[in-house]
Amino acid sequence: MIHIYHGDGKGKTTAACGLSLRMAGHGGRVLFAQFFKDGSSGEVAALASLPTVETRHPAVHFGRYGTLTEPERGQLRTCYRAYLADVLAEAEAYDLVVLDEVVSAYNYHVIDREALLNFLRAQGPRREIVLTGRAPAPELLELADYVTEMRKQKHPFDRGVIARERVEY
Repeated sequence: MIHIYHGDGKGKTTAACGLSLRMAGHGGRVLFAQFFKDGSSGEVAALASLPTVETRHPAVHFGRYGTLTEPERGQLRTCYRAYLADVLAEAEAYDLVVLDEVVSAYNYHVIDREALLNFLRAQGPRREIVLTGRAPAPELLELADYVTEMRKQKHPFDRGVIARERVEY
C-alpha cells in the first residue's frame, strides 16, 4: 500500500523510520531514499546499520531549494531525475520503499513526476511505499491508501531555536 506522511509538523521522516524499523524487525528489505537531505541525520545512520535496510541520498546536496539560483536548480533537476530513476529501478527488490521528501521534489518539479505516478500506480500488494513531505498534490493523495498529517502546534524554531542534533536530525 501507499502511505503519505505530510504536513508542517515534525515527525514525517521519523514516522517513516519507525515503519522501516518495524519492517526490518520482521526481516523485510527496506530502501530508504532521501531527497533534499544529505544523509547525515541520526535516524538514517541507525537504519543503515541494520542488515536489511539500504539508505540512499543524492550524490550532491544542493541545500534549500528556495536559495538556489536557476543554474543550480537545473543541476538539481538533472541530478534528481537520474536519482529517482535509479531508486525506482531497484524498488522491486524491497518490501518497503521510503521516498523521504519526494513530495517536495514532486512539488518543485525537480523529478520526473510522471515516472513517480506510474511507479505508484503499478505497485502490487507485496510492497509498501512511503512518501513524505509538505502539501502533497491531489493526484498523490488520490493514489495513497494511508494519509497522515503532522500538524505543528508549537515548535522551538518559532522562537529562533535552530535545529538540534539528536532531536531534529
